[in-house]
Amino acid sequence: MTFANLLPWWALGLVLAAIAAIAWSAYARFAVAPRRRNALVALRFVTLVLLVLFLMRPVRTTLDGARDAVVPILVDGSRSMSIEDVDVDVGAGPGGRRRIDRARDVVTGMLLPLLGPRFHAEVLTFGDGLALSSPANLGATARRSDLSGALAAVRERYRGRPIAGIVLLSDGGDTSGVDLRDGTPPVYAIGVGARTVGRDREVLSVTAAEAVFDDSRVDLAVSAVSHGHGTEPFALRLLENGRPVEVRRAAPAADGVPVREIFHVSPSRGAPTVYTIEIPETPGDLVPENNARSTLVQPPTRLRRVLFVEGAPGFEHSFLKRAWATDSGLEVDSVVRKGKNEQGADTFYIQASRSRSDALMTGYPKRAEDLFAYDALVLANVEATQLSRSELETTRAFVAQRGGGLLVLGARSFARQGLANTPLEEVLPLQLSDRGDAALPAVSSRGMNLVGLSPAGESHPVMQLAPALDETRKRWNAAPALASIFPLGGPRPGATVLAVTGGAGGAARALVAVQRYGEGRSMVFTGEAAWRWRMLLPSSDRSYETFWRQAVRWLALPAPDPIAIGLPAGASPGETLPLRIAVRNAAFVAQPDALVDVRVTAPDGRIEQLRAAVPSSANVGEDDGRYVARFRPDQPGVYRVSAEARRGSTTLGSASAALLVGGADLEMTDPRLNLQVLQRIALGSGGRVIAAGDGPALLEALSAGVPAARIAVTHDLWHNGWSFAVIVVLLGAEWILRRRWGLR
Repeated sequence: MTFANLLPWWALGLVLAAIAAIAWSAYARFAVAPRRRNALVALRFVTLVLLVLFLMRPVRTTLDGARDAVVPILVDGSRSMSIEDVDVDVGAGPGGRRRIDRARDVVTGMLLPLLGPRFHAEVLTFGDGLALSSPANLGATARRSDLSGALAAVRERYRGRPIAGIVLLSDGGDTSGVDLRDGTPPVYAIGVGARTVGRDREVLSVTAAEAVFDDSRVDLAVSAVSHGHGTEPFALRLLENGRPVEVRRAAPAADGVPVREIFHVSPSRGAPTVYTIEIPETPGDLVPENNARSTLVQPPTRLRRVLFVEGAPGFEHSFLKRAWATDSGLEVDSVVRKGKNEQGADTFYIQASRSRSDALMTGYPKRAEDLFAYDALVLANVEATQLSRSELETTRAFVAQRGGGLLVLGARSFARQGLANTPLEEVLPLQLSDRGDAALPAVSSRGMNLVGLSPAGESHPVMQLAPALDETRKRWNAAPALASIFPLGGPRPGATVLAVTGGAGGAARALVAVQRYGEGRSMVFTGEAAWRWRMLLPSSDRSYETFWRQAVRWLALPAPDPIAIGLPAGASPGETLPLRIAVRNAAFVAQPDALVDVRVTAPDGRIEQLRAAVPSSANVGEDDGRYVARFRPDQPGVYRVSAEARRGSTTLGSASAALLVGGADLEMTDPRLNLQVLQRIALGSGGRVIAAGDGPALLEALSAGVPAARIAVTHDLWHNGWSFAVIVVLLGAEWILRRRWGLR
């Protein structure tokens, strides 16, 4: 016998001493004969000692033999198992039968006769959950296949019993993401399905890019594939909230080679928009359910606030202000240093809303919360001496911690050391210290001060001037030469050069460069007099406005609010979804002790109230202000999620977002047999993949696992009627003696 919750000897000694003291004090005040007092104290002492022993869980261990070893047979009961494979691999049976029927044949024809005499074999089916079944009742109706949940349920179901191994029959489709935990028995996987499919067309992905383009245009990147149709073209139909918008014909280069198309859409500003790409169903489609896929384009939650700080008045200032003023999604505050007053102090010309102008009276926000109220910061011809060391540190935190965007332009920002050797140096994507020594030989320039797109710039949203790449190149080639550039060094590791221009000696110099820094983004523009793109081109050409609007949008859009909601991608009905909420104050300092209420509105109007909590996976002492609420949608559609954080009676803020559930039928995605998933599960658990007809190999592997399955099984000695009866008898005896001896 041993104890499951054994106390150390010193703690056990203290407990026994405390019990003795309690038992003695219970009767010390009564005037009773010593013999009777000792009897009552002994009864109380024994009762309390037994209670403590029971709390320590006395257990007995035994070794079970091979005849008691369990072999759970897990059969995938999800909808993908209803697919009728036409071209099935050798060993999986003749074509034209459902996968679930093949699995039933394997169970009844091989597994039960093979394993029954040696092991305790049980047939279970899994999909949304785990359930005991029989071969005759196996079906393929579950909405999803939760392999991780099924393996966890098996561990719980057979807790304390020896498991020789788990036999898994599945096509490898998994909608949960396999997570093998410690203690998972060896899994021997048998693949059911075909590695190649017949005639089937599938929309692989639909991805919405950031809405940084002119006139709020959003690019939808679509990938689709056609199997069994050769190079025959097929239609891709675009729907906006269920309404047909555009139809294109896509022609694959070869059978099974994905095609990619870019659709340009302009979603409405006031509500989330669902865009769907679908392929019309044709006779003989293996899986019509994967012919469509949807994505949700979130509307802007608010105007993006931009702070424009210029070291001295200039032509570029007015041109930039006019370009950004035409963007209804931007709110721009500006500060221009005019000169010095009679006392020698700097004076500024400020244009800002009344609520933010006071913080700009000294030319730059002094407090972090005032600067962090903006989403993007533009420093134009700002010398390092214009900002104090603390202001430079706050600006770096604005990008790294707050997640804001920083744009630096103008020669004064780089001349005579400029921002080099300041906290902002590492934030910027180009080296500031090596000046013009670093050329870009991999990218050829078009000429002195002319714009040349780099390969990365051709696809980057900042540089797109037209829907088509050829038109974008044409418009950049037509852009007039800049007055000059300020040569800087090469890009930092991880930075990207989007455009170059010709410098002294014809060498290519970086003109536009970007990078991620911490939670935010930064950008450098080394050219001078970009207003020439506006003045020297026809009035109908909007290249100047488009470029600068997209640059600021790209910098500002990802900046989060203090209260931010993170939603999962690819949500399906019936799946438990995590809603992640980040709670910070105006200075973006995490608030770990907040109360976060979440409100979820279903497509049919039903409302569910949730309370978010710190995730259980968080480390002790980890105060990052992140909370998680979980909910289970039961229908497809657009769900509205709102969160409100408060501390006591003080409201910290709120946020809202939209979530698309059921945008794709993940269960029917890629209908081929996914051996990679099965191999990952099998090898990760110590098992292996078994061919459908290789019964001897399976029996040998399970038999080898029997010694490991003969684990020490624990039997609780206290969790029974006898322990309860002993306590009752002792308490009853004490009570009877107290009554008989006249004690109350």
